Amino acid sequence: QVQLVESGGGLVQAGGSLRLSCAASGRTFSHMSWFRQAPGKEREFVSGVGWIGGNTYYADSVKGRFTISRDNAKTTLYLQMNSLKPEDTAVYYCAARQFGMFEIGVGFRPDDYAYWGQGTQVTVSS
Repeated sequence: QVQLVESGGGLVQAGGSLRLSCAASGRTFSHMSWFRQAPGKEREFVSGVGWIGGNTYYADSVKGRFTISRDNAKTTLYLQMNSLKPEDTAVYYCAARQFGMFEIGVGFRPDDYAYWGQGTQVTVSS
Protein backbone atom coordinates (compact mmCIF):
# COMPACT_ATOMS: atom_id res chain seq x y z
CA GLN A 1 0.00 0.00 0.00
CA VAL A 2 1.42 3.37 -1.05
CA GLN A 3 1.64 6.04 1.60
CA LEU A 4 2.80 9.61 1.12
CA VAL A 5 2.87 11.65 4.31
CA GLU A 6 3.71 15.35 4.16
CA SER A 7 4.89 17.55 6.98
CA GLY A 8 6.52 20.91 7.51
CA GLY A 9 3.88 23.41 6.50
CA GLY A 10 2.98 26.42 8.60
CA LEU A 11 2.69 30.17 8.83
CA VAL A 12 5.66 32.33 7.89
CA GLN A 13 6.27 35.96 7.07
CA ALA A 14 7.16 37.06 3.56
CA GLY A 15 10.85 36.51 2.95
CA GLY A 16 10.97 33.58 5.34
CA SER A 17 11.67 29.90 4.75
CA LEU A 18 9.99 26.55 5.24
CA ARG A 19 11.02 22.99 4.52
CA LEU A 20 8.43 20.45 3.49
CA SER A 21 8.96 16.71 3.78
CA CYS A 22 7.16 13.78 2.19
CA ALA A 23 7.78 10.30 3.56
CA ALA A 24 7.04 7.68 0.89
CA SER A 25 6.49 3.96 1.24
CA GLY A 26 4.92 1.00 -0.53
CA ARG A 27 6.27 1.25 -4.09
CA THR A 28 9.25 2.06 -6.25
CA PHE A 29 8.58 5.32 -8.06
CA SER A 30 9.83 6.73 -11.34
CA HIS A 31 9.46 10.27 -10.09
CA MET A 32 7.95 12.39 -7.37
CA SER A 33 6.77 15.96 -7.34
CA TRP A 34 5.29 18.78 -5.32
CA PHE A 35 2.10 20.46 -6.41
CA ARG A 36 0.17 23.26 -4.76
CA GLN A 37 -3.39 24.48 -4.80
CA ALA A 38 -4.50 27.92 -3.68
CA PRO A 39 -8.17 28.67 -2.88
CA GLY A 40 -10.18 29.00 -6.05
CA LYS A 41 -7.30 27.91 -8.27
CA GLU A 42 -6.31 24.72 -10.02
CA ARG A 43 -3.64 22.46 -8.64
CA GLU A 44 -0.31 23.39 -10.20
CA PHE A 45 3.11 21.83 -10.59
CA VAL A 46 5.79 23.29 -8.32
CA SER A 47 8.78 20.99 -8.62
CA GLY A 48 9.68 17.40 -9.44
CA VAL A 49 12.60 15.00 -9.35
CA GLY A 50 13.33 11.90 -11.39
CA TRP A 51 13.69 9.18 -8.80
CA ILE A 52 16.37 7.23 -10.69
CA GLY A 53 18.53 9.88 -12.36
CA GLY A 54 17.77 12.70 -9.97
CA ASN A 55 17.04 15.37 -12.58
CA THR A 56 15.06 18.24 -11.09
CA TYR A 57 12.37 20.47 -12.55
CA TYR A 58 10.79 23.70 -11.32
CA ALA A 59 7.91 25.95 -12.19
CA ASP A 60 9.12 29.35 -13.36
CA SER A 61 7.40 30.99 -10.38
CA VAL A 62 9.64 29.20 -7.87
CA LYS A 63 12.96 28.88 -9.72
CA GLY A 64 15.83 30.23 -7.67
CA ARG A 65 13.77 30.18 -4.47
CA PHE A 66 12.74 26.55 -4.00
CA THR A 67 14.96 23.47 -4.00
CA ILE A 68 13.70 19.90 -4.30
CA SER A 69 15.75 17.01 -2.97
CA ARG A 70 15.49 13.47 -1.69
CA ASP A 71 17.35 11.39 0.86
CA ASN A 72 19.87 8.73 -0.20
CA ALA A 73 17.47 5.93 0.64
CA LYS A 74 14.98 7.53 -1.79
CA THR A 75 12.23 7.31 0.76
CA THR A 76 11.78 10.98 1.60
CA LEU A 77 11.18 13.95 -0.66
CA TYR A 78 11.94 17.50 0.47
CA LEU A 79 11.09 20.98 -0.69
CA GLN A 80 13.19 23.80 0.71
CA MET A 81 11.29 27.04 0.20
CA ASN A 82 13.18 30.30 0.63
CA SER A 83 12.24 33.92 0.01
CA LEU A 84 8.60 33.01 0.39
CA LYS A 85 5.97 35.35 -1.01
CA PRO A 86 2.29 35.76 -0.12
CA GLU A 87 1.43 34.25 -3.53
CA ASP A 88 3.10 31.01 -2.42
CA THR A 89 0.23 30.51 0.03
CA ALA A 90 -1.46 27.21 -0.80
CA VAL A 91 -1.94 23.63 0.24
CA TYR A 92 1.15 21.74 -0.91
CA TYR A 93 0.82 18.14 -2.03
CA CYS A 94 3.38 15.43 -2.58
CA ALA A 95 2.70 13.18 -5.59
CA ALA A 96 4.30 10.03 -6.97
CA ARG A 97 4.04 7.79 -10.00
CA GLN A 98 5.66 4.51 -10.98
CA PHE A 99 6.40 4.91 -14.69
CA GLY A 100 7.25 7.61 -17.21
CA MET A 101 9.84 10.35 -17.51
CA PHE A 102 9.83 14.11 -17.12
CA GLU A 103 12.04 14.21 -20.20
CA ILE A 104 9.14 13.10 -22.39
CA GLY A 105 6.66 15.43 -20.74
CA VAL A 106 5.22 13.04 -18.20
CA GLY A 107 4.91 14.35 -14.67
CA PHE A 108 3.97 18.01 -14.96
CA ARG A 109 0.22 17.62 -14.64
CA PRO A 110 -1.86 16.42 -11.67
CA ASP A 111 -3.46 13.78 -13.90
CA ASP A 112 -0.03 12.18 -14.38
CA TYR A 113 -0.02 11.00 -10.76
CA ALA A 114 -1.82 8.10 -9.11
CA TYR A 115 -0.53 8.65 -5.61
CA TRP A 116 -1.01 11.73 -3.44
CA GLY A 117 -0.34 12.84 0.08
CA GLN A 118 -2.93 14.51 2.26
CA GLY A 119 -1.48 17.99 1.78
CA THR A 120 0.11 20.51 4.10
CA GLN A 121 -0.90 24.16 4.42
CA VAL A 122 1.65 26.87 3.75
CA THR A 123 0.59 30.42 4.59
CA VAL A 124 2.84 33.39 3.87
CA SER A 125 1.84 36.67 5.47
CA SER A 126 2.77 40.03 3.98
